[in-house]
Amino acid sequence: MPVAQTANAPSFESVWAALQETDRLIKENAKKAEIRWEKIEKNLGGLGNSMGQLIETLIAARLWEKFAAYPYNLKRAYQRVNIYDEKSIPKTDIDILLADTEWVMAVEVKRECTETKEVDRHVKRMSLIREYPPAEVKDKKLLGAFACGVVSPEVRDYAHETGFFVLELKGEAVDLIPPPDGFSPKVW
Repeated sequence: MPVAQTANAPSFESVWAALQETDRLIKENAKKAEIRWEKIEKNLGGLGNSMGQLIETLIAARLWEKFAAYPYNLKRAYQRVNIYDEKSIPKTDIDILLADTEWVMAVEVKRECTETKEVDRHVKRMSLIREYPPAEVKDKKLLGAFACGVVSPEVRDYAHETGFFVLELKGEAVDLIPPPDGFSPKVW
């Protein structure tokens, strides 16, 4: 037996139309929220890049002075040096490259150095730099360093064990963390 429709009850068609309109509004708002979220992610990514560039700039200033006690005269500095293979395919990059006529030092800059895997990545980077040396590196002895806004003791110790110098941003200055006794920087 069919259900009788009362005068106050909405029709099936009106309920169906309302549901379709609600579905359309939900999809429209979800799309707007997705676009807003994409903009937020883009802006946050840009902020991270800006912070990284700021830290690189702060660290790069007169960085060569930190190695005055060593037999290097690293007074030339280059930032963001790209490393390409023989087919011009990008392989890696160097945040800061310090150079003299005999030595070069590839400095990896990080806001925070809290994981030892960052040291392992720099080891791989150093191998790529040696395999595909840019003109500034060819026929020179290659050293490596980490320069961090903040460095954990675990990463500092591991980097030293691996043969890297370690620098840390302290206020407006950059300090070369004294290597442990017996430290010998690795020449790549």
